[in-house]
Formats: sequence, structure tokens, C-alpha cells
Amino acid sequence: MFSKIHSYAICGLEASPVTVEVDISHGLPSVIIVGLPDNAVKESKERVRSAIKNSHYDFPAQRITVNLSPANIKKEGPCFDLSIALGVLASNGKINTNAAKKYIVLGELSLDGKIRPVKGTFSIALAASKEKFDGILLPQENAAEAALAGSIAIYPAHTLTEVVHFLQDPTSIKPFKTTKKNYFQGRHNYNIDFQDVKGQAFAKRGLEVAAAGGHNILLIGPPGSGKTMLAKRLTTILPNLEREEALEILKIHSIAGLVKPDLSSIGIRPFRSPHHTSSDVALVGGGTIPKPGEVSLAHNGILFLDELPEFNRNVLEALRQPLEDGYVNVARAHKSVKFPTKFMLACAMNPCPCGYYTDPKKECHCPPQKIQKYLAKISGPLLDRIDIHIEVPSLKTQELFSKEAPESSTDIKKRTSAARQHQQKRFKDKEIFCNAQMSQRQIKEFCALQEQSKNLLKVAIEELALSARAHDKILKIARTIADLDNEKAILPEHISEAIQYRSLDRSLWV
Repeated sequence: MFSKIHSYAICGLEASPVTVEVDISHGLPSVIIVGLPDNAVKESKERVRSAIKNSHYDFPAQRITVNLSPANIKKEGPCFDLSIALGVLASNGKINTNAAKKYIVLGELSLDGKIRPVKGTFSIALAASKEKFDGILLPQENAAEAALAGSIAIYPAHTLTEVVHFLQDPTSIKPFKTTKKNYFQGRHNYNIDFQDVKGQAFAKRGLEVAAAGGHNILLIGPPGSGKTMLAKRLTTILPNLEREEALEILKIHSIAGLVKPDLSSIGIRPFRSPHHTSSDVALVGGGTIPKPGEVSLAHNGILFLDELPEFNRNVLEALRQPLEDGYVNVARAHKSVKFPTKFMLACAMNPCPCGYYTDPKKECHCPPQKIQKYLAKISGPLLDRIDIHIEVPSLKTQELFSKEAPESSTDIKKRTSAARQHQQKRFKDKEIFCNAQMSQRQIKEFCALQEQSKNLLKVAIEELALSARAHDKILKIARTIADLDNEKAILPEHISEAIQYRSLDRSLWV
């Protein structure tokens, strides 16, 4: 007998429909799976066989052919286990084929027949809502995630037996309904706060400007000065996510399998901190079947690179295009996939190999050639793409023992959120969310300077030998500082402060 079960495969960030066709015919007992399956799909025949037997159904001792159509799309992962099992049971006359055709089926099977969670259910639910299906049959752990799509019924199940009973009696499983309405609202329950950081007023101001405008930032200072501590608290002062931003993050994290069953990570800006031994593929994405890398997992959030010069140069150079364009295009022979990469880059580094080149308390013993070689690991073009450079000096003794309470993240966040609201009004219907994402045309439109400010910027460019890209960065930063001051025009003091954040260009260090 022959049967069809509907499922979906993930291709980049999108979900493509897949029809699981199962045919049982006379011949030697065997299971053959065709349609460009990967190893995980090929191994599903053993999981399906054991799951059916351990669920007390007969597994036919005949020739079973499984075709995953269309055959030109690569199928990966164990998400087709449940659909293959239902196809075998339907072809064997154990369930009604017509009933099974009404639903999309997703799920990995354990050997005992339990259904395990799979990746990408949110993207699949979004795609399936455009088709005429009665609902999606999927694992219980994925129900809350898929239900966020909101336009198709979600039927969660724990075991293969439950699914079979459901196809015989659709009232046996009730559609999943979310109990909370505001999943996409920003969470505020952070275990860290800027109140934990004493001193470093200039660095905190730079981080505030970066958070308000979504600017990339580099922290340079000796060991123990608080660079990592400051960077990790950057998420606590970022404005709350807009619903569109949260949906973009959810789509990427769903495909990567990072969405928790309780949805506790929804509505929080991602903070990704890859180790310096990470490869360029791990950072920007790729693989035989393209997968999102750290730059995409940090979309609308923060990518933190600690000990920046310790990363391989080819890894750092791979960041240039995603930083500039806001997306990365992973091309393979059979398919080209585009992943969004609108993230804030936060970096931390020492000024020299020993770390004490700028420290007035400890002497640096690194020769000039060694310092130059160390700093040369970060190319000029990459440094140009980092908007703000902040020097983080060693903490003074009086600051360390000061009883004055530092400003809290909540207070700083109020200012950054107010500045971001100005930007939302400014960029309404322009598909960008902050000043850092402005294009050349938008810079000309929103960053027009008066004569005094223009002359000040000209002097800075000549004295500091800044590039044209650095010129644009200064204008964007000045626009953000003006937003923090609730000013419509960019004043000379805004340009002056923005120039300070470019004073750590590499040419000034050696």
C-alpha cells in the first residue's frame, strides 16, 4: 500500500514543505529512504522500527520505500521520524490515511515510542499557516514555541501511541493555547548591574552612547581594569526589543535549537561570547548545509569578543562584510542562504601582550616591535567598522574604596530607551531600528551639520588621519549623543564628544 504524510524541512531561515511518501511492497524485508537524506534521516529507519514495535504495533516484514519529496532539497535531522512512522502505519492499514493528510507532522522518535523535540518549529509554523492544514502534530516541548506563530492549531503529543489515537479520535488531544500574551516584552531580571562597577565614568558614558545608538565598541585597557565586567553589563542598558526585532531573533534561535520550552529567553536581547579559538565558519555561519553562525545568533543583540587580538586574523576579517552590510550570504553549490547580522559588536583587548603598555602603575616590558605585531592582528578596515574606542584605565584606590553608589542600569536604561524612541520616530517605515544602521543617504538626511560643527570635524579628520568610514561613524555617534540630550540639531559639543571616542585609533598607540 501507499501513503502520504506532510512535513517540513528547514532551508536556511525558511521552511520548505516535504511530502513523506511510503510504499510497502512484496520483497525482502528492508527499509530504503530516498530524497537526499542526511545520515540522521537515514538512521531514522532503526528508530522508527523500534518505536513502532515498542508501541505495540506490527512492523511489516516487507520492502518499505520512503521518499522525501521534493528530491532536490537536502533533508537533515531527525524531525521526519514521526512522519515516517505514521506513513508506515498508514500503508500497513493501522491508521486512516485521509486523516493523516490533514496535518503537518514533526518529531524525533525514541526507541520506546516517545516523541522528542526538534528544531525550527516556529519557522515551520509560520510557513504552514499559509497552507490549508488543520494543524501541526509535534512534540510537547515544541508546542509553546510553535504556538507563537498564532495562526495554525498546534497539537502536542508525548508518544507515538497518542498520535495514532488522535488520528482516530481528534478530540483526544486539545489544541495548545499560550497562557501568556506578552512573551515579546523585554525582561528585566538581570543578575548583573552597572551598580557593581565602581569608577570608570568615561567608559560607562561610552557604553551608554553605544547602547543608545546600537554602535560597535572597543574597550582597551590593562588586565583587571573591568573591561569584561563592563561589556557583560551592556545588555542591561539596551532598550527593550520591538516585536519585529524579537520575531527575527526567535526565527534564528528556533532553527538553531536555542529556544527553551518555557520560552524564558524570548524578549531578551542575545549576548553571544564565542571563545577566541572559534573558526570563521563558527563565527559567520556555513557548513555543508548552511547554518547560522555567532554573528546571526547575536542578531539584534550583542556579539562580545574578549581578548580580540587572540582571535585568528582570518576570523576577524570575516567580520568585515557582516558588520558593513547587516547580513551574511553563505553560498554553496546547491543553494545560497542569507542570514541577518545586525548586531552590536563589543570587543575587549589589552594594549600590548603583557597588558600594561598604558598602565601608570606597572611598567610594560614589551618591545615596540612586539606591540606593533600584537596590534597588527586587528586590521585598519576592521577597526574602522568599530564606532567607539574607549580606554579603560586601571581603577584608582580611592574609586575602589569609595562609598558613593554608582548609577544603576535601570537609570541608564531610561536614557538609552528615550534616545532610541527618537530614533524609532525618525526611522519609521525605513526598516532600521537605530542610528548605527543608517545608510549613506540617511546620514546625509539626518546628520546635517552647521558650519561650526563641520569645521570642527574637518580639523579632527586631518589631525587624526581618519578615513571616510570613520567620518561617517563620528556623524552617527554625534547623532546618538544629540538624541541622548534630546536635541534635534547636532551641536559642536556633540561632535567634540564623538571625536573623543575615535581617539584610540591604532596609529596613536605606538
